[in-house]
Amino acid sequence: MSTKNPIWRRATLAFVLLVSGCTNSTDEPAPSSSSPSPFVSLENQVQLFLNEGAVAAVVQIRWPGGEWSKAYGVRDLETRTPAQPTDRTQIASVTKTMTAVAVLKLVEDHLIGLDDPVNDVIPGFTSALKPPAPITVRQLLSHTSGMPEVNEAGPQDVDFRHALSQKLTMESGLKLAGTLPWPAASVGSFKYSNTNYLALGLLIEELRHTPFNQVMQEEVFEPLGLKNTSLKPVDLTAPGLLHGYATIRGERVDVTDNTAWAGNPAGGATSTVEDVNLFMAALFTGRAISSASLREMKTSPGFAPYGLGIWEHSDGCSKESRHEGLGSLWGHQTTAVSSADGRYQATMTVTVPPLPTGLEDPASEEKRSFMNGRMESTLNEALDRLCMPAR
Repeated sequence: MSTKNPIWRRATLAFVLLVSGCTNSTDEPAPSSSSPSPFVSLENQVQLFLNEGAVAAVVQIRWPGGEWSKAYGVRDLETRTPAQPTDRTQIASVTKTMTAVAVLKLVEDHLIGLDDPVNDVIPGFTSALKPPAPITVRQLLSHTSGMPEVNEAGPQDVDFRHALSQKLTMESGLKLAGTLPWPAASVGSFKYSNTNYLALGLLIEELRHTPFNQVMQEEVFEPLGLKNTSLKPVDLTAPGLLHGYATIRGERVDVTDNTAWAGNPAGGATSTVEDVNLFMAALFTGRAISSASLREMKTSPGFAPYGLGIWEHSDGCSKESRHEGLGSLWGHQTTAVSSADGRYQATMTVTVPPLPTGLEDPASEEKRSFMNGRMESTLNEALDRLCMPAR
């Protein structure tokens, strides 16, 4: 199951399905103004998602002195319990931004440098992947190592159900990716690959002498107050969980079981929109890592709008760029946006319409990508509307 997010290459395919949805919101009002609410356009876009077949959507937006959150649709298609703003979801590759923080803390603690090679530091790196050149921490963080994508080396069966319960460890992921070629010419160019972050998870374990999940809990989740964020397998019977779906030859399948990728540093976290916003606020106000590390994180070493674990997006109210975490699984999409100064955040998660995987229908991946792009655009538009009066 892919956590790849090629948002910088926009898909242009729209599709329409029909479904009804419920809405639930907090009591926090939007800013009072004689102008229309800054969230009208966002709510219209979410309603379009529901009309197209999305199961649920949850949004939270934060700005200086205010907060707005709302849930739409249902938690699952079996009980049809209304979704709530506090519901947990799989955040997919937004996990990478959190993993990047733990890696930058290694640098701050002088355990390794950003431009130090990892070939002989990460256990099994050289034997599993056979890198064609010295690969640095920075290259792994920025997807400029040229490393092959683990998902392209995995099973390509249309019926993916057996794979949902097969645990992909960091070690097995590197070995699997190592079955694909790693051309020397690809080193230094941007190529989004989840394998980079599997390697970084092993780097964290090696240098901290502690399991990756424990490091993330002690160095990222707990210090930043992320009480509803976890790398553990989800309890499918627990309340407050958004269920995702895909289809196999027209049959709907619940793909919420994250046994295969729970704990995965590339995309294995479960969280809430509130926790994701808390994380982004802490990161960009300098409470997660040092100002020097944050500068490095914001800087793209390649041609893509990607720094060290975060995407870049224009800010309609500032000369600086906004920064984003983008996550995509077959059943879930999450987009998190923050202003560079950490004063504004917006996170949306959408349980997407039940669609075939790309293994069965490549066009379905374009549909998911197009939806993710619309999420990104509407969140940034809402932030523009909020911050423009303050210019």
